[in-house]
Amino acid sequence: MCGIVYDTTMKAPQVVLDSNVLVSAVRSRRGASFRVLSLVDSGRFRIHLSVPLVLEYEQVLSREAHGVSAEDAADLVNYLCKVADCHRIHYLWRPFLKDPQDDMLLELAVAAGCDGIVTYNRRDFEGVASFGLETMEPIDLLRMIGDLP
Repeated sequence: MCGIVYDTTMKAPQVVLDSNVLVSAVRSRRGASFRVLSLVDSGRFRIHLSVPLVLEYEQVLSREAHGVSAEDAADLVNYLCKVADCHRIHYLWRPFLKDPQDDMLLELAVAAGCDGIVTYNRRDFEGVASFGLETMEPIDLLRMIGDLP
């Protein structure tokens, strides 16, 4: 479970959503990922984006294996761009993580001053605590904001 506890006197948690969270959300409306996605514009937490992450979202969501049309994927990504805080990344921390594809998430989270990265692949983000970040699963974020006990 994540170590940050949300209460109404705290600012909304600032997070970056890994693409695997979006994939999970579009595959099922019953899980924690879908609930997180449905709360994106609720003010209970803020998501942050960068151009490389938006491009990854589009690519991952439009794959036929996920059952999402290219138009629906574009609509979802456009919505996220509209409600998220968008950032330009002016420096690179590469390589830091095991998977070079995940370094862009770390760079964004650091540049945006986020509290954490929401992902199902926590092991891929070992060491991000040295940047003051926490990795959490969607269910952890929901607990943090008081959506789950």
